[in-house]
Amino acid sequence: MIHNYVPILSWGRRYSKKIMLEDLLAAVIVTVMLIPQSLAYALLAGLPPQAGLYASIAPIILYAIFGTSSALAVGPVAVVSLMTAATLSQIAEQDTMGYAIAALSLAGLSGLILLVMGMLRLGFVANFLSHPVMSGFVSASGIIIAASQIQHILGIDASGQSLWQLMQSLSKNISQTNIYTAVIGVGATAFLFWMRLGLKPLLSRLGVGAPLAGVVVKIGPIFVVVLTTLAVWLAGLMNKGVRIVGEVPQSLPPLTFPSLSTELLDALVMPAVLISIIGFVESIAVAQTLAAKKRERIDPDQELIGLGAANIGASLTGGFPVTGGFSRSVVNFDAGAATPAAGAFTAIGLACAALFLTPLIYFLPKATLAATIIVAVANLVDFSILRRSWSYSKPDFAAVFVTLILTLGFGVEAGVSVGVGVSILLHLYRTSKPHIAEVGLIEGTEHFRNVLRHDVQTDPSVVSLRVDESLYFANAHYLEEAIYNRVMGDAAVRHVILQCSAVNDIDLSALEALETINKVLNEMDVKLHLSEVKGPVMDHLGSEQFLSDLTGFVFLSQFEAVKAVGRHSKDETLPTR
Repeated sequence: MIHNYVPILSWGRRYSKKIMLEDLLAAVIVTVMLIPQSLAYALLAGLPPQAGLYASIAPIILYAIFGTSSALAVGPVAVVSLMTAATLSQIAEQDTMGYAIAALSLAGLSGLILLVMGMLRLGFVANFLSHPVMSGFVSASGIIIAASQIQHILGIDASGQSLWQLMQSLSKNISQTNIYTAVIGVGATAFLFWMRLGLKPLLSRLGVGAPLAGVVVKIGPIFVVVLTTLAVWLAGLMNKGVRIVGEVPQSLPPLTFPSLSTELLDALVMPAVLISIIGFVESIAVAQTLAAKKRERIDPDQELIGLGAANIGASLTGGFPVTGGFSRSVVNFDAGAATPAAGAFTAIGLACAALFLTPLIYFLPKATLAATIIVAVANLVDFSILRRSWSYSKPDFAAVFVTLILTLGFGVEAGVSVGVGVSILLHLYRTSKPHIAEVGLIEGTEHFRNVLRHDVQTDPSVVSLRVDESLYFANAHYLEEAIYNRVMGDAAVRHVILQCSAVNDIDLSALEALETINKVLNEMDVKLHLSEVKGPVMDHLGSEQFLSDLTGFVFLSQFEAVKAVGRHSKDETLPTR
């Protein structure tokens, strides 16, 4: 049982020198990538740059102990950082102690929620956020994140939680653009995009191998950080209005404690729930994708515990909410990370950076960090989901479009809240009107197919209906109406057979509906039969009076049912119960 909750006890036994070298190599590459990224996401969250480093040390170590993915790299990510800023800006002023304490409390509360969900095995909760809704939310968040960084690119002040608010604020202050900052910001953004899109093909043409070219592209932000920092320092651009990171404490993460104020926790609890769910969905999607390539298994419930521990660790070491990041996890995977220990080595590298390298980023322009964020979130924006969902499923398109528009217009909290609601409503809508097909026998076989799609044999006295959905409160009435509409007006019908091969569950409301159907059909001199009822469903039905009151029979197969009631229609005897 301990091994189940602490996976390091299992994979740690198999750890070897060879595996350690693979993990160390991956850690070096990821560490180099994470230094500017961590600083940038702290800026996005409205926190001091060192908070990004602190949020990338203890959380990674704790995830390595409790997580199940060998490649997932935990730390600050764009969407969660944006949600953190959106939440905290309504509670405290930025750059104040209250803001920092609220960030710690938000991380701690999120960690506690994830931990409890993991202990209660509630990993399935993430399924309530459908992929189309998540795509719409992430795309909209990417646009808002990019828009929020324009102020740093131009060296002006702007505020707002929605795209409309940000655009209004930016348009009012655009005249105050600092030309030096704009040159750095726009130049860094363009250079980073070129490194991502054009450098790898160039290196390939020069004969550089694909693995090495990939590494060079991934650590591209480091080159931009070094170049722009040197430019600001040598040219004294900080004296000409270029905003810089400034002094960053040269120390390991401090020991911090979240606030226990009930007033603050009440204000944070709903945002913490949303951040927890969004973070978990993003993390588990990345972890499972990478695990599939190695034929490894990811335990969603244990991932909740791992992420919960990571967030609690962030709250105790000066950080803010964290989760598994896509870009850094892919780099970790591509670099050859073999176990979660690669994350622990990355944490050690970041700790060394916090101790020894922070003086080197004093002159780092905030515009460079903003450029790093904009390029990083470019991959989040995917409008192809709109075209694909429109052609495949109009309800899914509506879900994507509504989530996208609401997130852009009203902010991330409104977008994700409505997105979760839309996901649930879509599920209820689809399952409330299950596909019910009248089926007939394909000649020469024992197979039954839809009478509207196939040339089948039917008996005028027998109506065979296949229900392609579990039966529960939302679709119980729909089933009643479908049966009554088919039977009423057809005087030849004497038997109705419900083929239950696709029914995995029947709740109490559906059971009561079946009882009513049985009674109404009996008054019409029509018998109700069931076929192909699954064992667990039969166990439920067997515990009630329904089977005793059933006017017809329960058959093992649809073929046996039709054959039996067909004989009965010819005055032959049905099988005994």
